[in-house]
Amino acid sequence: MPTRTAQLLLALTLLAAAGGAAVGCDSGRGAQSRTPGHNPKAEARARQVAAAWDGSEAARLWRTGYYPIGEAVQVPEDAFHDEADKQAYESGNFVLRGRLPAAPRKNGLVKWDGGGSLTLPLMEARQAYEAVARGGTNGPQLPVVGAKLGEMTLATSRGPATVPAWLFTLDGYDTPLKWAAVRASKPPMLPIEPVAEGPSAALQPLQRLVGTARDGRSVTVTAGHGACDDGPAVDVLETDGSVVLSTSVVGTKDGPCTAQLLSKRMTVRLDRPLGDRVLLDAFTGRPVPYGRP
Repeated sequence: MPTRTAQLLLALTLLAAAGGAAVGCDSGRGAQSRTPGHNPKAEARARQVAAAWDGSEAARLWRTGYYPIGEAVQVPEDAFHDEADKQAYESGNFVLRGRLPAAPRKNGLVKWDGGGSLTLPLMEARQAYEAVARGGTNGPQLPVVGAKLGEMTLATSRGPATVPAWLFTLDGYDTPLKWAAVRASKPPMLPIEPVAEGPSAALQPLQRLVGTARDGRSVTVTAGHGACDDGPAVDVLETDGSVVLSTSVVGTKDGPCTAQLLSKRMTVRLDRPLGDRVLLDAFTGRPVPYGRP
C-alpha cells in the first residue's frame, strides 16, 4: 500500500491538475491561519507572488473588471418549504413549466456601491436556467413557472455591486430565485507562473474562497489535506496591493493510508480589511477562486 505522504501528494497533484476542484468531503470550519514565518518555503513563494502582482497590469484589470466573490445565485426569502425542495435545489433538479423570455436588451449595467459601473453582455434566461438546472430527473424537483429580468446585489472584488439578474418564479414561493445575468470579466494574464515542481506537503493549491466577513477583516477558504495528517494550515502575507494565502499540510507521516483528499474550512484573520486588494493563492499565483468548483 502506498505511504501516507505519497498518497497525499498524488491527491494534491490531481487537485492541481483539476484547477482546484474540491475532492472528498468538507470537514467543517477549521482553526485560524498561522502567523507568517512558520513555513519559510511558503513565505518566500508568497513574497514572489505579491511582488509580481503589486502594481501589475493584471492587478489593474482585476480592480476595473467584474469578478464576483459572492454567490451568483440567491434563493427565495422563504426557502425552503420542506426537505424535498431543499434537496431538489442542492442537486439542481428543476423542471420548467412555462416559457422563458428573451433578454429585452443586449447589455446590462453592473453598478458598484462605492461608485463606478461596467457594461456587460446579458445572458439569456435559457442560459441562466440551464446553469441552475444542472441536475437530472431523479428525486424531488422544483418547478420553474416563469422568469423576468431584474437585479440583485452581490459581493465582488471591488466591493458590493448591483447586477442584472434573472428572477425565476418557483411554484409555491412568494419571492424569486435570483441568478446573475452577466458573466465575470475575462481573467487577466497572470504575472507569475504556478509553482513549477507541483504540490507538496509544504505548499499546495487552495480549493476555493467560501466568503469574506462583512467588515473585510477575515476570509474563509477551503483547503485540502489527507486522511492521515493533522490537517491544513494557511499562512497569510499582506501588502498594500494584495493578500497572499499559502496552504500547507501539517503532521504528515509515512506509512499506510487511505487514498482520499479531504476539505477543511479555514478562517484567515487579516490585519486590515481586504478592500480592493487582490486575494491570491501562493501556489497557483492566481486569485483565489470563489464558489463551487
